[in-house]
Amino acid sequence: MIHIAAQKIIRNNHVTNAAFGMLDYLTYPLGMLFVAPIALRYLGAAHYGVFSVATATVSAGSIIASGFGDANIRLISKSRDNDSIGQAHTVRCAMGIHLVLGITIMMIILSMAPLAAKHIAESNQALQRECTWSLSIAGLLVLLRAIETVCISTQRGFEDYGKAVRISLSGRIVSLTSVALFPLFGLSIVAIMIASLFVGVSSLGLQIIQLAKRFDVPSVWPTFDRTISSALLSFGAFTWIQAVSGLVFGQADRLIAGISMGATAVASYAICVQMAQPIYGLAASGLHFLFPNLSARSAGNAAGAQRRAVFLAFGANLIMVGATAGLLLTFSPFLLKLWGGDTLARSGRLVFPIIIWSTALSGLGVTGSYAMLALGRVRAVTLLNLTGGAMMIFAISILLPRYGLYGIAVARLIYGPITLLIYVPLLIMLYRSSSTTTQPATGSVAWEEV
Repeated sequence: MIHIAAQKIIRNNHVTNAAFGMLDYLTYPLGMLFVAPIALRYLGAAHYGVFSVATATVSAGSIIASGFGDANIRLISKSRDNDSIGQAHTVRCAMGIHLVLGITIMMIILSMAPLAAKHIAESNQALQRECTWSLSIAGLLVLLRAIETVCISTQRGFEDYGKAVRISLSGRIVSLTSVALFPLFGLSIVAIMIASLFVGVSSLGLQIIQLAKRFDVPSVWPTFDRTISSALLSFGAFTWIQAVSGLVFGQADRLIAGISMGATAVASYAICVQMAQPIYGLAASGLHFLFPNLSARSAGNAAGAQRRAVFLAFGANLIMVGATAGLLLTFSPFLLKLWGGDTLARSGRLVFPIIIWSTALSGLGVTGSYAMLALGRVRAVTLLNLTGGAMMIFAISILLPRYGLYGIAVARLIYGPITLLIYVPLLIMLYRSSSTTTQPATGSVAWEEV
């Protein structure tokens, strides 16, 4: 009876973590659907364009500056049975790495802000000043996000998604409210960015307080321990490469389409890609709990439990991707017309179903990628992602001259099947491990990538 009760608690915790993960993913894009029309109307197209560039800078910079979060999750998950002082030391080392990376990206953004502003608003001096200030604040926000990543990844390492998400969710709601209300009172983009900075500082402060309470320590001041930092860097270097390559490959098709075919063509294509993103995003955010859960189990020899967890997660993965893709395929004509009007709906009619299928194929690889990361096979995941992205760009170069946007969409179909190959080594590892469970001295080491 106790065992059954424990299983129910674990299952409920997984459901809660999945719900918080998806809520964290959906809040900002759904909120922007409501506030963007208001901001666009009262700010004007030029000022709203500057705001879009600033928020895109924050998003891209945060991805680059936060690429070692998964390494922190894995180390915390694998050491949950150890003393809290050792775990706090791991967190402090992760804080030091992210602080250095965050400051580096922040300084790059700050140094490039004036030059970027001249190109973005070349004929308007007042708009240039606003753009410079907005991009500079964006750089500060990137630093805050880098540090906050350590707090969030640590809570996720303990499979406690709610504490971190509640704080970040509250901050996003307040920031979205400022985007909607400030333009109504004639306040500028800079005022909106300052409000976001204030919210970011407040959120980070609350996250750090939560983190200190978890370890019962007065502070989590950054430090650098050679052994722990080396473990974080050896794993995190590959997850950082994945993050950066994902950022590049994720924009490459739209960049190529814009350069080759013009703004109108890339607008319809970009809308299709944006509408298809939840297929992957919901699966990735909803199943993220699998990563810390399997990381914790990989420290032992529970091969059968790991196999069951992976198979159940893949079943959920399949249902989530299938349901989201099915809805988009069913209502694609209506959605295209709603988002882009008749002109963009006509131009996107042929490519949207292909983009949906390509995103669905990528989404089916979520379970395999998280499982392999948890088992320490980060190089295999990175290699397949880089190969898939490179093959996609190569296919675009061949198909674009002859088939245009349709060719770019077809080229995207290559990426998913290549990343799905991750299941081959994963299944070999899971089934091979069952024959070594009687050898506890070497069982866990066999899963570590050397």
